[in-house]
Amino acid sequence: MRSRPEAVTVIGLGAMGSALAAALLDAGHPTTVWNRTPGRADALVARGAVRAATAAEAVAASRLVVVCVLDHAAVRGVLDPVAGTLAGRTLVNLTSGSPEQAGAAARWARSHGADYLDGAVMTTPPGVGDPRMMFLYSGSPAAVERHRAALSALGDPLDLGPEPGTASLYDAALLGLMWAALAGWAHGTALVTAERAEATAFTGIAVRWLTAVAGFMTTYAPQVDAGRYPGDDATVDVQIAAVEHLVHAGDARGIDGSLPRLLKATMERARDAGHGADSFGSVVEVLRAAAGAK
Repeated sequence: MRSRPEAVTVIGLGAMGSALAAALLDAGHPTTVWNRTPGRADALVARGAVRAATAAEAVAASRLVVVCVLDHAAVRGVLDPVAGTLAGRTLVNLTSGSPEQAGAAARWARSHGADYLDGAVMTTPPGVGDPRMMFLYSGSPAAVERHRAALSALGDPLDLGPEPGTASLYDAALLGLMWAALAGWAHGTALVTAERAEATAFTGIAVRWLTAVAGFMTTYAPQVDAGRYPGDDATVDVQIAAVEHLVHAGDARGIDGSLPRLLKATMERARDAGHGADSFGSVVEVLRAAAGAK
C-alpha cells in the first residue's frame, strides 16, 4: 500500500518560500504555510495549502518544518517565541547564511529537541521542483533519509554530512564558481561582439567549451587532494602566455581588461611560488597560502 505524502510546513513566503510551498503542493504533500504578512499565502491557499494563523500553529501542524526567510536573525525572530513546539520535529533551514550561523542554528534547534538540517537552494525560484536542480543539506544525514520524499519534491537532495555548516560553505563556493564563469562569459561576449559577432552564436560555442573545462576540473581535483601537480597538459607558464593574448585582444578593442589581468596576476603568483612547470591546479596552493597568511 502506498503511503500518503508527508505533511510539511513552510514558514516564510517570499519568492523562494512560495516556490518551495508550491512544489510541495504539486507533489501532493499536505502543506501548511505561514508568513508575517498573511496575504502572501492567498495564492497558495487557493491551490490547497492550509494557512496557519500563527507561527506556533504552523510548527504544530507538521513534523517537517521548512523555514526560508530573509536571514538567520529573522529565523530566530520567528522561532524563538515558539521554540517549545519544536521538540520531535525536523527543522530544515533554507535561509541563506554563513557556516558559523548554521552551526549556531543547529545547536539552538537541538537544545529544543529538534533535528536540524541546514540547506542551500542551488537554483532560483522558477527552478524549484525540477529534479535536476540541487538542494544541498548538512547537519543530520538521518533526517535527509527520513524526509527524502518530501525533500525530493523540491529538487535533488544531496547529503553533505553531519557538519551543519557544510551546505552553506559549498553554497558560497559554488556561487563563486558561477560568478567567475559568468564574468568570463561576459568578458568573452564583450570581446567577440566588438567584432560584430552575435552573443547567441558565441554562447553556443562557449557552452560546448564548458564541457572541456569540466574535464580540466575533474583532472585537477585529485591533484589538489594529493598535493602534486604534474604539468603534463598545460603548465602555469603556458597559461600565463595564453592569458596575455586575451589581455592584448581586449586592449586592442577597448574592452575592460581588469578580469584577465586579475587572472594573470594570480597565475604569476603561482609561478613565483615555484609552480611555473605545474598544472593550473597548483593555483589552489597560492590561494590557500594567502588565507593562511592572514
